[in-house]
Amino acid sequence: MQEFSRSKFVTLNKGRGSNVKYAPFAFTELGVAMLSSVLNSKTAIEINRGIMRAFVTVRQLMLNPPMNSAAELQTEVRELKKYMDEVLTDQNDINEDTRTQLELINQTLAEMQVNSSATNKPRRRIGFNVDNEETTN
Repeated sequence: MQEFSRSKFVTLNKGRGSNVKYAPFAFTELGVAMLSSVLNSKTAIEINRGIMRAFVTVRQLMLNPPMNSAAELQTEVRELKKYMDEVLTDQNDINEDTRTQLELINQTLAEMQVNSSATNKPRRRIGFNVDNEETTN
């Protein structure tokens, strides 16, 4: 943490950007810890906890940077392709099973039709017989 002072008698360093004229609008982790020891309201404590969590998260990101986003996308695309291949393979297996069952059903129906046509004999008509009544009158 750097201290900032505004005095007319301070000699400036040479070089652009080496002299900070105004304090930054940011807290250091130590500054937040010090602030939380001074403030006692529930709101201030919750805000300080959130800021401390943000510092911890930023520190973790700096120590363990995420993988390259392009590499992550490639990995996800590979996983999706593998999953889709499995799903389509399962669907094709179901279709093959269904086709086999339909072929068996068609074959059985054809056999039943052949058997019924072979056993068909002329049937006696049901109903009113007109020929017999005319002969009786």
